[in-house]
Order: sequence, then structure tokens, then C-alpha cells
Amino acid sequence: MPAETTIHGIGVSPGTAYGPVVQVAPPVPPPADEAAPEDHEAALADVKAAFEAVAVSLEERAAQADDTAQQILKATALIARDKGLVKAADKLLARGQGRATAITHAVEEYAAQFEALGGYFAERVTDLRDVGARAVAAVLGVPAPGVPELTEPCVLVAHDLAPAETATLNRALVVGIITQGGGRTSHTAILAAQMGIPAVVQLHGAMDIAPGTPVALDGDSGEVSVDPDPEVVQEQGRRRQRRADALAHLSGPGRTSDGAAIALLANIGGVEDAEAAGPLDLEGVGLFRTEFVFLSADKAPTVEEQADIYRRVMAPFGDRRVVVRTLDAGADKPLAFADLGPEENPALGRRGLRLSAERPELLDAQLEALAIAARDTGADVRVMAPMVATVEEAAWFARRVRENGLPKAGVMIEVPGAALRASHVLGEVDFGSLGTNDLAQYTMAADRMQGELSDLLDPWQPAVLDVVALASEGAATAGRPIGVCGESAGDPLLALVLVGLGVSSLSMAPSKVPIVRLALSLHTVAECRGLAAAARGARTAYEALQAVRERANDTLTDLL
Repeated sequence: MPAETTIHGIGVSPGTAYGPVVQVAPPVPPPADEAAPEDHEAALADVKAAFEAVAVSLEERAAQADDTAQQILKATALIARDKGLVKAADKLLARGQGRATAITHAVEEYAAQFEALGGYFAERVTDLRDVGARAVAAVLGVPAPGVPELTEPCVLVAHDLAPAETATLNRALVVGIITQGGGRTSHTAILAAQMGIPAVVQLHGAMDIAPGTPVALDGDSGEVSVDPDPEVVQEQGRRRQRRADALAHLSGPGRTSDGAAIALLANIGGVEDAEAAGPLDLEGVGLFRTEFVFLSADKAPTVEEQADIYRRVMAPFGDRRVVVRTLDAGADKPLAFADLGPEENPALGRRGLRLSAERPELLDAQLEALAIAARDTGADVRVMAPMVATVEEAAWFARRVRENGLPKAGVMIEVPGAALRASHVLGEVDFGSLGTNDLAQYTMAADRMQGELSDLLDPWQPAVLDVVALASEGAATAGRPIGVCGESAGDPLLALVLVGLGVSSLSMAPSKVPIVRLALSLHTVAECRGLAAAARGARTAYEALQAVRERANDTLTDLL
């Protein structure tokens, strides 16, 4: 790649970084001429041992990781212990394929099935291939692929990072992350934002950047300068300092410049996330993803087990709000103890509240545990259901929440049908929360785990903003508050548009809160409404962003 090149990807974790590139070691392919095993049973034993070694390694990493990463790593370890993988490899061994070749082909067969299923399965393809690459390395007796030993601060570059890699990065040495693949809601994006590491994904040509080449990346704009001019680096440093100075003097609840309250909340995945976010200058939790409590379990957690976890999540927030999303699982997030069978399109199947309707005992146990934890901690607990599409579903959920002694029931607005009928749907509950990741997926008919569709999934798409506007208007008609807990809430410019559309709370990775607080403090509600109108009036996502950038306060845009 020529010197002084500027290329653009998608910024997914805010901040800037500068450093030499370290490329993640690629997987080692099986030998082209790998011999057929002489002893089938011995070869099968080696394959089983390789997968088990990978599972054990992932569990050891999980023990050292924070809560969200821990649950992802445990779920990945379950992939390594999937008996179907071993059976697939066994068949290939019987056909004369060598150990490493059989593992590789078995993993690719599974990957093709996962990609065809879409949804959560497609999301796990990176994890699946990472498991396969590590198992291949184990049977070949070579080092596992991945991040090499780091000795100095660097920018990590990979085609994509598996959770096993992202979750255990040394934050003192990894100053930035660039991936050629991935997407806005990939594990890399979510974990990088939680860890506070600037990151850019979907950067075409990233793997062509030679190791050691200095790069400057901007996790807000998605811009990457390869072998940048010193003035570019200096300006980046000056902007970073200006940003730090601007944010240092702001604190307290979110407020527009004319005093309108906009709650600034955290997205969390478990106990350690809560313990890290609790001491921060936040107004509580806008999204507690409870599925991490379930995904690595082989049987349904008991009420007592859940209550213990929920108490530990709620305790760090005192009397601040904690908005809990009930189990968001189902055909696209399979649970060993709640398998409803295969579905041709899991993303449109029995997931979220639809699973709870089929297995109400799971929901009732969760609500009972939440009520116990709320009573024991005194937390302001608000419970919302995912994947709600109709008035009947909202009413059914609200009734079960109240029957279990919890005072506030809400629903996620992530299905366009619910957004269109928000005045009726929200009339059955106490609040709504826009899940903009799924809302964009369903509005644009684009799988949000397909990085190649990132343009369609851009939250600046005017059509998506139109759906958000309709949902917000419905909430106003019903007299119910509505917030946003999708990743778009953490974009300071988009946050202004969302406020202009009528939302009253924004929930995001804690690292994104300070810049959003600043953005709000520089604009009146009327100005936010003007920005929202400009974005909705644009023809394209890019034009919507540019229209808002041109009209927003210069103090903010100079920092982005």
C-alpha cells in the first residue's frame, strides 16, 4: 500500500489512536498432502482431544475476562464441545481425510449451515472458524493463530477478531483495532467499545497494510491514515487533548442547553459490567442483557441462582434505574434447555417474547428472581420484553410482570409493526425502548451480522429515522416515555437527532457517555428537532450525516 494513504471504514468505538501495525497471525491451513490416518480410532481420539483442548483454553481465558467477555468465551467453548463437529470430522476421517483436513472441512460445513440460518448462528461463524483454526493447530502441534506477544503499544489489524482474541487484549498495549471484516454490531465492535479501545471495522485493504507501518485511526469517523504525515498525527493529538479538556468539566445528568432532561444510561451484560459502570457518572442502566445468564448454561438457572446474579447487578446502582431486558433467546440464540426445533429463518422465528410465550415457566422464573432482587436491593427496576410486535403481546407481558410484583413493564420497539402501532402497543405498558440495531435490520431487510450490508444497516438511513419518528410520535400519543438502547445512542450527532425525534433516554457503552453529554449540552431541544428534520429530509444515509454535521454546533464537530 502506498505511503500517506487515507482509507475509510466504519468507526465503531470512539477515540483516536496512532501506532505501528501488528497483524494477527492467520490460521495455519492443513497440509495440502496430508495423509489419511492409518488408525481411524486413534485419529478420532486426536480430533476429540484437540477440540477439548480448545474448550479448556477458552474457559481458562473466560476466568480472567470481565463479565460480558466471560459469557461470550463460555459460549464459544460450548461450540468446541459440540458433538456434531466431532461426528462430522469422524465421517471425513472415514473417507480418508487427514486430521487437520477433516477438522477444517467439518467446520466449513457447519459454517455454511450457520450462515444459511442467519441471525445468531451467522453471528457465531467467526467464533466457529476460530475454534476450528485452534483445533487444527492443536493436531498439527503448532502455535494457535491469533494475537502475537506484544511488547509495545500498537494498532492491531485482523480480517476479523474472534471474541477469544478481543476479550483478552492487553489494553495497555493495544491502542487501536482495525478489521477488514466485521460489522457495526459484531462482537469486536461491542467489546472494543466496552474496553474503551478505538476501533474501525469493514476497512477494505486492511490486510494489505504491512506490519510495522504506522497508522492513525479515528474510531468516530472510521478514517484510517496509513503512514500519515506528522502533521496529521499532531492534529489528531491536539484534537484528542481538546476533546479531553472539553469533557473534563462536564458531569451530572444529561441536559440539553435549555434544560430538557435526557437520561444517560449504560448497556451492560452482567455482574462485572455492572460493577465497572456503577461508580461512573451515569443515571443507571438502560439495557441489561440477561441472555448472558442463560447462554452458557446447560439447564435453566433456578430462581435462586438468577436472583443472586440480579442482586449483584443492581447493587452498584443504588436507587438509580436498572432497565432489564428479559431473555432474548430462541431459535436464533439456541438454549440447550429451551430448544423449539429448527426454523428456516430464525431471525423471524420464535425468539425473544415469542419463546417466552411457548415456555412461560422460563419467563415467570426470571420475573420472580428479578422481583426478589429488586426487593432486596431497593433498585428502581424496570423490565422490558424483546421482539414485541402486537398489542396482545404487550398486554400479555405487562400482566405477567405485574403479577410477579414488579411495578414497571416496558417493551422493546425493534419490529417495524410495533413502531407503526406504537400508540397502541405502548398504551399497554409503562415505557418503550428502541432497539435500533434490530429495527434497522428489519426495516432494511438486511441481516445485521452481514458486514457486507453495513451500508444498509447504517443507523443514519433516512428510512430507519422515519420509523424511529413514527414510534416516538406513537409514544407521545400514548403519553409514554421512549428511549434508545441500540448502538446509535452512543453517536453524539445521532443522539441529537434522536432527541429531536422525541426520545428521552439514551443507553450506550459507558465509554461513549461523556461525548454524548457534551453534545446535548450544546444544543436546545428546538435545535435537535431542526437536526432531526434535516436528517429525515436527506436522500441517503451519508447526506443525512453531512446535513447534521454542517448544522451542529462547531464546538462539537471540531472534536469529532
